[in-house]
Amino acid sequence: MKLNGVATRSIMRTDDGAGCRILDQRLLPWEIRWVEIRDAQTAATAIREMWTRGAPLIGETAAYGLAMALAVDPSDEGLTRADALLGAARPTAVNLRWALDRVGCIVRPLSPDQRAAAAFAEADRICDEEVAINRAIGEHGLGLIRDLAARKAGQTVNVLTHCNAGWLATADYGTATAPIYLAHDEGVPVHVWVDETRPRNQGALLTAFELAGHGVPHHLISDNSGGLLMMRGQVDAVIVGTDRVTANGDVCNKIGTYLKALAAHDNGVPFYVALPSTTFDPATPDGAAVPIEERSGDELAWLTGPTADGRIETVRVTGSPAANHAFDITPARLVTGYITERGVLDRDGLAGLRQSGLPA
Repeated sequence: MKLNGVATRSIMRTDDGAGCRILDQRLLPWEIRWVEIRDAQTAATAIREMWTRGAPLIGETAAYGLAMALAVDPSDEGLTRADALLGAARPTAVNLRWALDRVGCIVRPLSPDQRAAAAFAEADRICDEEVAINRAIGEHGLGLIRDLAARKAGQTVNVLTHCNAGWLATADYGTATAPIYLAHDEGVPVHVWVDETRPRNQGALLTAFELAGHGVPHHLISDNSGGLLMMRGQVDAVIVGTDRVTANGDVCNKIGTYLKALAAHDNGVPFYVALPSTTFDPATPDGAAVPIEERSGDELAWLTGPTADGRIETVRVTGSPAANHAFDITPARLVTGYITERGVLDRDGLAGLRQSGLPA
């Protein structure tokens, strides 16, 4: 995608090849700042403190972090320590564990002097493959938007999305946004209702920023507006991303997703989940078994943004104690279809979506 008119990815190797560059997403959209990560500890901090975020991008950052660790200590003990450090950074998104396991499978049989180079090369491959996967997700989802446009005789298709599952959450294209970008580029009239997505406001700060940069018509809405819009017939489809889809098709995603799915079900609006095979977790039977991350209540109690004179300030919005559950579970029965790189699947079709890049 493009940032300030320049084609870019949200994660790249540094010029010397010894680290990676990421956007500090805590500062967007008010400031665009690239950060160089040079060691595994910084990679873990970037994941935990959400300099970088989004299930696929977390995995890619961890893969590079493991490579950096092996450049310092390529021993079996060093590999185990770095894997544990990075794997503990955030518990819910399955891509983190998947990426570490994939790199680990490549480097463990190698001699220590070969491990770092092999790990960096594998992290590069993970990023390149993900871009291709997201493009394929976009192509399959594009068919759904085309069908909606045809049924509306060319009138604008209104899509509601939640949180940020765009190119800022992946290496490029995004998952939930990929069909939207391709539809817009093809000339299909599409408009997006962007949930603000409290806390952290990933919709307001990130998804709206992305869509504006790509020229996609959109409106920011409060998190509680979706049900009314669906009741009024102003939403043609809901498309969201996901941090983990379990064996039975339950969907773990940003808190508030479940409520959108309930409203969609009640109003006959199709509810789609866009995911790469790397986010499908056949080892976890259902949503009840997914660890739900609980983050600091400060994310609810404080807000950051520019003042009227342009200064960036952080202000408190409550003095009460805050409980901050980062994710919820949408039952598979509420999902119309899963948009994957292999097509739009139903719940039964997920069984064949084995995570790529790992042994069977």
